[in-house]
Amino acid sequence: MKLSRKNGLRASAIGALVVSGALVLSACGSDNNSETPAKEGGAKTSAAASNVACEGAKGQLLAAGSSAQKNAMDLWVKNFQAACSGVEINYQGIGSGGGITKFNQGQVAFAGSDSALKDEEVAESQKICKGGKGVNLPMVGGPIAIGYKLEGVDNLVLDASTIAKIFDNKITKWNDPAIAKLNPGAKLPDSTIQAFHRSDESGTTQNLGKYLSTAAAADWKHDPKSKSWPAQGGQAANGSSGVATAVKDAEGSIGYFELSYATANKISTVSINTGAAAPVAASSENASKAIAAAKVKGTGNDVALSLDYATKAEGAYPIVLVTYEIACDKGNKAETLPTLKAFLNYTVSEEGQKVLAEAGYAPLPTEIAAKVRAIVPTLS
Repeated sequence: MKLSRKNGLRASAIGALVVSGALVLSACGSDNNSETPAKEGGAKTSAAASNVACEGAKGQLLAAGSSAQKNAMDLWVKNFQAACSGVEINYQGIGSGGGITKFNQGQVAFAGSDSALKDEEVAESQKICKGGKGVNLPMVGGPIAIGYKLEGVDNLVLDASTIAKIFDNKITKWNDPAIAKLNPGAKLPDSTIQAFHRSDESGTTQNLGKYLSTAAAADWKHDPKSKSWPAQGGQAANGSSGVATAVKDAEGSIGYFELSYATANKISTVSINTGAAAPVAASSENASKAIAAAKVKGTGNDVALSLDYATKAEGAYPIVLVTYEIACDKGNKAETLPTLKAFLNYTVSEEGQKVLAEAGYAPLPTEIAAKVRAIVPTLS
Protein backbone atom coordinates (compact mmCIF):
# COMPACT_ATOMS: atom_id res chain seq x y z
CA MET A 1 0.00 0.00 0.00
CA LYS A 2 1.46 3.31 -1.05
CA LEU A 3 0.57 6.42 0.84
CA SER A 4 -1.01 8.73 -1.69
CA ARG A 5 -0.41 12.43 -1.38
CA LYS A 6 -4.09 13.01 -2.05
CA ASN A 7 -5.43 10.87 0.76
CA GLY A 8 -2.34 10.85 2.95
CA LEU A 9 0.04 13.60 3.80
CA ARG A 10 -0.83 16.37 1.37
CA ALA A 11 1.69 19.07 0.79
CA SER A 12 -0.90 21.71 1.52
CA ALA A 13 -1.99 20.05 4.72
CA ILE A 14 1.56 19.61 5.83
CA GLY A 15 2.32 23.23 5.18
CA ALA A 16 -0.55 24.22 7.41
CA LEU A 17 0.48 21.81 10.13
CA VAL A 18 4.18 22.25 10.34
CA VAL A 19 5.36 25.45 8.75
CA SER A 20 4.64 27.33 11.93
CA GLY A 21 7.55 25.80 13.80
CA ALA A 22 10.70 23.74 13.50
CA LEU A 23 10.37 20.05 14.19
CA VAL A 24 10.86 19.47 17.88
CA LEU A 25 12.07 15.89 17.64
CA SER A 26 14.30 15.46 20.62
CA ALA A 27 16.33 12.49 19.46
CA CYS A 28 16.78 8.86 20.06
CA GLY A 29 19.02 8.32 23.04
CA SER A 30 19.42 9.01 26.70
CA ASP A 31 18.89 12.68 26.12
CA ASN A 32 17.68 15.57 28.20
CA ASN A 33 16.92 18.16 25.56
CA SER A 34 16.35 20.88 28.09
CA GLU A 35 17.03 23.62 25.58
CA THR A 36 14.17 22.82 23.23
CA PRO A 37 11.23 25.19 23.20
CA ALA A 38 8.87 22.42 24.31
CA LYS A 39 10.97 21.98 27.42
CA GLU A 40 11.15 25.58 28.45
CA GLY A 41 8.92 26.08 31.42
CA GLY A 42 7.77 22.48 31.20
CA ALA A 43 5.34 20.77 28.85
CA LYS A 44 2.25 22.78 28.05
CA THR A 45 -1.17 21.26 28.54
CA SER A 46 -3.13 21.36 25.29
CA ALA A 47 -6.81 22.03 24.99
CA ALA A 48 -6.93 18.48 23.61
CA ALA A 49 -6.63 17.24 27.20
CA SER A 50 -10.36 17.80 27.61
CA ASN A 51 -11.01 15.26 24.83
CA VAL A 52 -9.08 12.37 26.41
CA ALA A 53 -11.15 9.22 26.94
CA CYS A 54 -9.75 7.51 30.05
CA GLU A 55 -11.61 4.23 29.37
CA GLY A 56 -10.70 2.46 32.60
CA ALA A 57 -7.14 3.76 32.76
CA LYS A 58 -5.65 3.51 36.24
CA GLY A 59 -2.35 3.16 38.08
CA GLN A 60 1.11 3.43 36.57
CA LEU A 61 2.19 2.67 33.01
CA LEU A 62 5.90 2.24 32.30
CA ALA A 63 7.39 2.82 28.86
CA ALA A 64 10.85 3.52 27.46
CA GLY A 65 12.84 3.94 24.26
CA SER A 66 13.42 6.56 21.62
CA SER A 67 13.40 10.15 22.74
CA ALA A 68 12.84 11.28 19.17
CA GLN A 69 9.31 11.54 20.44
CA LYS A 70 10.21 12.74 23.95
CA ASN A 71 8.79 16.25 23.62
CA ALA A 72 5.59 14.84 22.16
CA MET A 73 5.45 12.32 24.99
CA ASP A 74 5.81 15.12 27.52
CA LEU A 75 2.74 16.83 26.06
CA TRP A 76 0.73 13.63 25.65
CA VAL A 77 1.50 12.50 29.19
CA LYS A 78 0.66 15.89 30.66
CA ASN A 79 -2.68 15.98 28.85
CA PHE A 80 -3.55 12.37 29.64
CA GLN A 81 -2.71 12.64 33.32
CA ALA A 82 -4.64 15.90 33.61
CA ALA A 83 -7.73 14.18 32.21
CA CYS A 84 -7.36 10.81 33.94
CA SER A 85 -7.04 11.26 37.68
CA GLY A 86 -4.73 8.84 39.47
CA VAL A 87 -2.97 7.68 36.30
CA GLU A 88 0.82 7.98 35.95
CA ILE A 89 2.58 7.49 32.62
CA ASN A 90 6.36 7.15 33.02
CA TYR A 91 8.25 7.30 29.70
CA GLN A 92 12.05 7.10 29.78
CA GLY A 93 13.96 8.32 26.71
CA ILE A 94 16.81 5.81 26.87
CA GLY A 95 17.21 5.08 23.15
CA SER A 96 15.48 2.74 20.73
CA GLY A 97 17.74 -0.20 21.50
CA GLY A 98 17.28 0.18 25.23
CA GLY A 99 13.53 0.49 24.87
CA ILE A 100 13.24 -2.69 22.81
CA THR A 101 15.40 -4.55 25.32
CA LYS A 102 13.18 -3.45 28.20
CA PHE A 103 10.05 -4.36 26.23
CA ASN A 104 11.31 -7.83 25.39
CA GLN A 105 12.26 -8.34 29.04
CA GLY A 106 8.74 -7.46 30.11
CA GLN A 107 9.83 -4.36 32.01
CA VAL A 108 7.65 -1.86 30.11
CA ALA A 109 4.17 -1.88 28.60
CA PHE A 110 5.37 -0.37 25.33
CA ALA A 111 8.59 0.82 23.76
CA GLY A 112 9.36 3.72 21.44
CA SER A 113 11.66 2.96 18.52
CA ASP A 114 12.84 4.93 15.52
CA SER A 115 13.08 1.71 13.53
CA ALA A 116 10.74 -1.23 13.18
CA LEU A 117 11.41 -4.45 15.07
CA LYS A 118 13.81 -6.88 13.44
CA ASP A 119 12.63 -10.45 12.84
CA GLU A 120 14.68 -11.73 15.76
CA GLU A 121 13.24 -9.02 18.02
CA VAL A 122 9.71 -10.02 17.01
CA ALA A 123 10.57 -13.64 17.82
CA GLU A 124 11.96 -12.57 21.20
CA SER A 125 8.80 -10.59 21.94
CA GLN A 126 6.69 -13.74 21.71
CA LYS A 127 8.10 -14.82 25.08
CA ILE A 128 6.52 -11.74 26.68
CA CYS A 129 3.44 -11.36 24.47
CA LYS A 130 1.78 -14.64 25.40
CA GLY A 131 -0.12 -15.85 22.36
CA GLY A 132 0.92 -12.78 20.38
CA LYS A 133 3.93 -10.71 19.36
CA GLY A 134 5.27 -7.18 19.33
CA VAL A 135 3.86 -4.97 16.59
CA ASN A 136 5.02 -1.63 15.18
CA LEU A 137 2.55 1.24 15.47
CA PRO A 138 3.88 4.43 13.83
CA MET A 139 3.12 7.58 15.81
CA VAL A 140 5.27 10.49 14.53
CA GLY A 141 7.99 11.26 11.97
CA GLY A 142 10.57 13.88 11.05
CA PRO A 143 14.03 14.69 9.67
CA ILE A 144 17.49 13.72 10.85
CA ALA A 145 19.65 16.81 10.41
CA ILE A 146 23.34 16.80 9.54
CA GLY A 147 24.61 19.61 11.75
CA TYR A 148 27.98 21.34 11.44
CA LYS A 149 30.07 24.20 12.78
CA LEU A 150 32.29 25.88 10.23
CA GLU A 151 33.10 29.56 10.52
CA GLY A 152 32.15 31.56 7.45
CA VAL A 153 30.11 28.76 5.87
CA ASP A 154 26.40 29.22 6.46
CA ASN A 155 24.78 27.21 3.66
CA LEU A 156 26.72 23.97 3.32
CA VAL A 157 25.50 21.52 0.68
CA LEU A 158 26.48 17.84 0.69
CA ASP A 159 25.25 14.76 -1.11
CA ALA A 160 24.95 11.17 0.08
CA SER A 161 28.39 10.22 -1.22
CA THR A 162 30.24 13.03 0.58
CA ILE A 163 28.31 12.42 3.81
CA ALA A 164 29.20 8.72 3.64
CA LYS A 165 32.88 9.46 3.03
CA ILE A 166 33.03 12.03 5.83
CA PHE A 167 31.53 9.68 8.41
CA ASP A 168 33.64 6.78 7.09
CA ASN A 169 36.84 8.84 7.53
CA LYS A 170 37.56 8.90 3.79
CA ILE A 171 37.10 12.66 3.46
CA THR A 172 39.03 14.32 6.26
CA LYS A 173 39.52 17.96 5.16
CA TRP A 174 36.86 20.62 4.77
CA ASN A 175 38.38 21.86 1.50
CA ASP A 176 38.27 18.40 -0.06
CA PRO A 177 37.49 18.67 -3.81
CA ALA A 178 34.23 16.74 -3.40
CA ILE A 179 32.93 19.25 -0.86
CA ALA A 180 34.26 22.21 -2.83
CA LYS A 181 32.47 21.04 -5.98
CA LEU A 182 29.14 21.06 -4.15
CA ASN A 183 29.82 24.49 -2.63
CA PRO A 184 31.24 26.77 -5.34
CA GLY A 185 32.28 30.12 -3.92
CA ALA A 186 32.31 28.92 -0.31
CA LYS A 187 35.44 29.70 1.72
CA LEU A 188 36.25 26.17 2.86
CA PRO A 189 39.20 26.00 5.27
CA ASP A 190 42.12 23.59 5.03
CA SER A 191 41.24 22.12 8.39
CA THR A 192 40.47 18.65 9.70
CA ILE A 193 36.84 17.54 9.86
CA GLN A 194 35.77 16.45 13.35
CA ALA A 195 33.00 13.91 12.78
CA PHE A 196 30.82 12.91 15.73
CA HIS A 197 28.54 9.89 15.99
CA ARG A 198 26.38 8.20 18.61
CA SER A 199 28.01 5.97 21.20
CA ASP A 200 24.73 4.32 22.20
CA GLU A 201 22.42 2.06 20.22
CA SER A 202 20.16 4.34 18.24
CA GLY A 203 17.37 4.24 15.71
CA THR A 204 18.72 7.57 14.50
CA THR A 205 22.02 5.88 13.64
CA GLN A 206 20.15 3.05 11.94
CA ASN A 207 18.05 5.40 9.81
CA LEU A 208 21.14 7.36 8.78
CA GLY A 209 22.78 4.06 7.85
CA LYS A 210 19.77 3.04 5.76
CA TYR A 211 19.93 6.35 3.92
CA LEU A 212 23.66 6.06 3.21
CA SER A 213 23.39 2.39 2.19
CA THR A 214 20.60 3.26 -0.23
CA ALA A 215 21.68 6.62 -1.63
CA ALA A 216 25.46 6.04 -1.51
CA ALA A 217 25.77 2.26 -1.79
CA ALA A 218 29.21 2.45 -3.39
CA ASP A 219 30.61 4.51 -0.51
CA TRP A 220 28.86 3.05 2.56
CA LYS A 221 29.45 -0.69 2.89
CA HIS A 222 28.34 -1.05 6.51
CA ASP A 223 25.36 -2.94 7.86
CA PRO A 224 22.29 -0.70 7.35
CA LYS A 225 20.39 -2.56 10.07
CA SER A 226 22.86 -1.75 12.83
CA LYS A 227 21.73 0.52 15.64
CA SER A 228 25.36 0.77 16.78
CA TRP A 229 27.80 3.00 14.92
CA PRO A 230 29.46 0.67 12.39
CA ALA A 231 32.35 2.74 10.96
CA GLN A 232 35.89 3.28 12.18
CA GLY A 233 37.22 6.66 13.24
CA GLY A 234 35.35 9.73 14.33
CA GLN A 235 34.42 10.68 17.87
CA ALA A 236 31.55 9.26 19.91
CA ALA A 237 29.06 11.03 22.17
CA ASN A 238 26.12 9.69 24.11
CA GLY A 239 22.69 10.48 22.77
CA SER A 240 21.70 13.11 20.27
CA SER A 241 22.13 15.75 22.97
CA GLY A 242 25.73 14.66 23.39
CA VAL A 243 26.42 14.77 19.66
CA ALA A 244 24.74 18.16 19.33
CA THR A 245 26.72 19.58 22.23
CA ALA A 246 29.95 18.28 20.73
CA VAL A 247 29.18 19.85 17.36
CA LYS A 248 28.14 23.13 18.96
CA ASP A 249 31.38 23.34 20.93
CA ALA A 250 33.92 22.21 18.30
CA GLU A 251 34.96 24.28 15.29
CA GLY A 252 35.16 22.18 12.14
CA SER A 253 32.72 19.59 13.47
CA ILE A 254 29.87 17.64 11.93
CA GLY A 255 27.30 15.23 13.39
CA TYR A 256 23.75 13.92 13.05
CA PHE A 257 20.72 14.38 15.28
CA GLU A 258 17.05 15.22 15.11
CA LEU A 259 16.29 18.69 13.85
CA SER A 260 15.15 20.02 17.21
CA TYR A 261 18.69 19.74 18.55
CA ALA A 262 19.98 21.91 15.74
CA THR A 263 17.18 24.41 16.34
CA ALA A 264 17.64 24.49 20.11
CA ASN A 265 21.42 24.82 19.91
CA LYS A 266 21.42 27.16 16.89
CA ILE A 267 23.50 24.69 14.87
CA SER A 268 23.71 25.12 11.10
CA THR A 269 22.36 22.20 9.07
CA VAL A 270 23.36 20.71 5.75
CA SER A 271 21.12 20.91 2.69
CA ILE A 272 21.13 17.66 0.72
CA ASN A 273 21.82 17.46 -3.00
CA THR A 274 19.47 14.59 -3.90
CA GLY A 275 19.59 15.08 -7.65
CA ALA A 276 16.48 17.27 -7.58
CA ALA A 277 16.54 20.73 -9.13
CA ALA A 278 17.71 22.34 -5.89
CA PRO A 279 19.35 21.14 -2.64
CA VAL A 280 16.80 20.23 0.02
CA ALA A 281 16.97 21.77 3.50
CA ALA A 282 16.24 19.82 6.68
CA SER A 283 12.71 20.83 7.69
CA SER A 284 9.60 19.09 8.92
CA GLU A 285 7.70 20.05 5.78
CA ASN A 286 10.42 18.66 3.51
CA ALA A 287 10.69 15.48 5.58
CA SER A 288 6.94 15.04 5.38
CA LYS A 289 7.15 14.99 1.60
CA ALA A 290 9.48 12.00 1.83
CA ILE A 291 7.39 10.22 4.50
CA ALA A 292 4.28 10.69 2.36
CA ALA A 293 5.75 8.30 -0.20
CA ALA A 294 6.29 5.50 2.34
CA LYS A 295 4.82 2.05 1.84
CA VAL A 296 3.43 -0.25 4.52
CA LYS A 297 5.56 -3.40 4.69
CA GLY A 298 4.04 -4.84 7.84
CA THR A 299 1.16 -7.31 7.71
CA GLY A 300 -1.91 -7.75 9.87
CA ASN A 301 -1.72 -5.47 12.89
CA ASP A 302 1.89 -4.50 12.18
CA VAL A 303 2.25 -1.12 10.45
CA ALA A 304 6.00 -1.04 9.79
CA LEU A 305 6.83 1.37 6.97
CA SER A 306 9.33 1.26 4.14
CA LEU A 307 10.80 4.71 3.49
CA ASP A 308 12.29 5.87 0.19
CA TYR A 309 15.73 7.09 1.23
CA ALA A 310 16.76 7.56 -2.40
CA THR A 311 13.94 9.95 -3.27
CA LYS A 312 14.70 12.67 -5.81
CA ALA A 313 11.30 14.29 -5.52
CA GLU A 314 11.44 18.07 -5.47
CA GLY A 315 11.64 19.38 -1.92
CA ALA A 316 11.69 15.92 -0.32
CA TYR A 317 14.28 15.65 2.46
CA PRO A 318 15.57 12.06 2.34
CA ILE A 319 17.11 11.47 5.81
CA VAL A 320 13.97 10.78 7.81
CA LEU A 321 12.76 8.58 10.61
CA VAL A 322 9.41 7.38 11.87
CA THR A 323 8.97 6.66 15.57
CA TYR A 324 6.91 3.58 16.42
CA GLU A 325 5.19 2.56 19.63
CA ILE A 326 5.88 -1.15 20.05
CA ALA A 327 3.27 -3.11 21.96
CA CYS A 328 1.96 -6.67 22.18
CA ASP A 329 -0.95 -7.35 19.86
CA LYS A 330 -1.98 -10.09 22.31
CA GLY A 331 -0.76 -11.09 25.75
CA ASN A 332 -0.53 -7.67 27.38
CA LYS A 333 -0.62 -7.59 31.18
CA ALA A 334 -4.23 -7.35 32.37
CA GLU A 335 -3.45 -4.72 34.98
CA THR A 336 -1.93 -2.27 32.48
CA LEU A 337 -3.91 -3.08 29.32
CA PRO A 338 -6.73 -0.53 29.86
CA THR A 339 -4.23 2.27 30.46
CA LEU A 340 -2.07 1.21 27.51
CA LYS A 341 -5.04 1.23 25.14
CA ALA A 342 -6.46 4.48 26.47
CA PHE A 343 -3.12 6.27 26.20
CA LEU A 344 -2.32 5.03 22.68
CA ASN A 345 -5.90 5.74 21.60
CA TYR A 346 -5.27 9.32 22.67
CA THR A 347 -1.84 9.72 21.08
CA VAL A 348 -3.06 8.54 17.67
CA SER A 349 -6.41 10.35 17.87
CA GLU A 350 -7.08 13.53 15.95
CA GLU A 351 -6.65 15.44 19.21
CA GLY A 352 -3.36 13.71 19.99
CA GLN A 353 -2.02 14.31 16.52
CA LYS A 354 -3.00 17.98 16.74
CA VAL A 355 -0.70 18.19 19.74
CA LEU A 356 2.12 17.11 17.43
CA ALA A 357 1.38 19.95 15.05
CA GLU A 358 1.30 22.41 17.95
CA ALA A 359 4.70 21.14 19.11
CA GLY A 360 6.22 21.35 15.63
CA TYR A 361 6.23 17.62 14.83
CA ALA A 362 5.00 16.10 11.58
CA PRO A 363 1.72 14.30 12.32
CA LEU A 364 0.98 10.93 10.75
CA PRO A 365 -0.43 10.72 7.23
CA THR A 366 -4.22 10.42 7.42
CA GLU A 367 -4.28 6.94 5.91
CA ILE A 368 -1.71 5.55 8.35
CA ALA A 369 -3.27 7.25 11.37
CA ALA A 370 -6.61 5.66 10.50
CA LYS A 371 -5.01 2.23 10.32
CA VAL A 372 -3.34 2.62 13.71
CA ARG A 373 -6.57 3.95 15.22
CA ALA A 374 -8.31 0.76 14.14
CA ILE A 375 -5.60 -1.47 15.63
CA VAL A 376 -5.13 0.03 19.11
CA PRO A 377 -8.62 -0.94 20.41
CA THR A 378 -7.94 -4.57 19.41
CA LEU A 379 -4.86 -4.93 21.62
CA SER A 380 -5.53 -7.64 24.17
